Amino acid sequence: MEFSRAEKLDKIRQIGETVSVEFKRCGGNIEHDVYETVCSFSNRFGGDIYLGILDDGTVNGVPEKSAPSMIKNFITVLANPNLFSPTLTLDPEIITYEGKTLIHIHVPVSGDVISFKKVIYNRVNDSDVKVSSTSDIAQMYIRKQEIFTERKVYPYVHFEDLRLDLLPLVRTMAKNNFAGSHPWEKLNDEELLKSAGLYTEDRVTGEKGFNLAAVMLLGKDEVIRDVAPTYSTDALLRKVNVDRYDDRLIVETNLIESYDRLFEFATKHLLDKFYLEDGKIRLSLRNILAREMIVNTLMHREFSSGYQAKFIIEKDRMYVENANRAIKDGIITPENLEPYAKNPVIASFFRNIGYSDKLGSGVRKLFKYSYKYSGANPEFSEGDVFRITVPLNDEFSWDAQKTLTLKTEQVTEQVTEQVTEQVKKLVECLKPCPLSTKEILQELGLKHRPTLMNDYIKPAMALGLIEMTQPDSPKSPTQKYKVKL
Repeated sequence: MEFSRAEKLDKIRQIGETVSVEFKRCGGNIEHDVYETVCSFSNRFGGDIYLGILDDGTVNGVPEKSAPSMIKNFITVLANPNLFSPTLTLDPEIITYEGKTLIHIHVPVSGDVISFKKVIYNRVNDSDVKVSSTSDIAQMYIRKQEIFTERKVYPYVHFEDLRLDLLPLVRTMAKNNFAGSHPWEKLNDEELLKSAGLYTEDRVTGEKGFNLAAVMLLGKDEVIRDVAPTYSTDALLRKVNVDRYDDRLIVETNLIESYDRLFEFATKHLLDKFYLEDGKIRLSLRNILAREMIVNTLMHREFSSGYQAKFIIEKDRMYVENANRAIKDGIITPENLEPYAKNPVIASFFRNIGYSDKLGSGVRKLFKYSYKYSGANPEFSEGDVFRITVPLNDEFSWDAQKTLTLKTEQVTEQVTEQVTEQVKKLVECLKPCPLSTKEILQELGLKHRPTLMNDYIKPAMALGLIEMTQPDSPKSPTQKYKVKL
């Protein structure tokens, strides 16, 4: 049984605050204790913060007019390396519950140990606890090192091993993604890499240096081959020669440029079908689907595995698959989705530069736009190998189907309101296909052509409901009538 958001929040309030749920009273500003909870959730299991609910579960809300600016300030604080280290990228949402405005903040578990104002917090039961003991901090790093291989430190990887020439592009992308302003603009290269969690200290061994995430995101090709020798993405087009391929691209470079190359491969071989969102905004369904599939396979794969990652385009489907550190087995749907970043450092970097949105949004977008692109839903399969499959149907057009349906309904409505029963029958008769006068007489069971012309065709033509077709050919000049769409 699927519960609505309100029903879920009802149950959460009944249970109260837990290790992964926090309620916060909130006026027009977000207080520091909210950021402490963000820090502790990031360091433990992740969790959900609800601004506008008291500790006892009473709903008092937040000022509706202030909510957008509160979220903007919240995002700015998380992206400030002087406050958060490493910085975080979260996407709060404004919700309405019991007639009150609330702010919901989902905090995923981080791949690194997060500090707020140089203090580390851990979540213990329903409290945020300061962590100062060296042994306790080391234990937190051990726990994350066991879960997230992207955090493994490579002490012999140096600045000259990275594509620092990509950082001006990274800064520009982050700036554009954050409406013209991002803290990375003002940081030098070393500060940016530390802020992004790419230069860390292993509290287990004491080693400091660039981690696997840094190598995969910005490493030179030869360095990536040394660190992750089996890393590559094999892109194949199989529409004619299905046993081999019609086109192939093997991508073995850093994740930033890998995205560009794979996206170019997708746009080369997929139709860019016409589509209007809400009848107003032109969207490229092809680009949306390709983006989400490519970002997912680059961002969430297990880089320590030797399994060959793939991006395959076939006649009736396209799919990506990659090695995965699964949290469960089975099919993922929007209803049972539990957002979880397999590589939080890489995921945060991608969100900062605009390659991805908030955690879990990719699944929902693929379900929404796959149906409009091909007329069928995608499939997400979670296991040791993660696979996303999107159906393809070159003959399907959502816009054409919607327009035909809409115009037919408009014609039917116009007929119903304005004309006689004779004209209604004629329009219904012509909806399936154009017909000649002789064929219409047969379909309507009429015997006299003047009756057809005077009572049916002429009134329908005058109202603009039907029109004449062009002759089939000069040798066969028969004209037909069809519904005017």
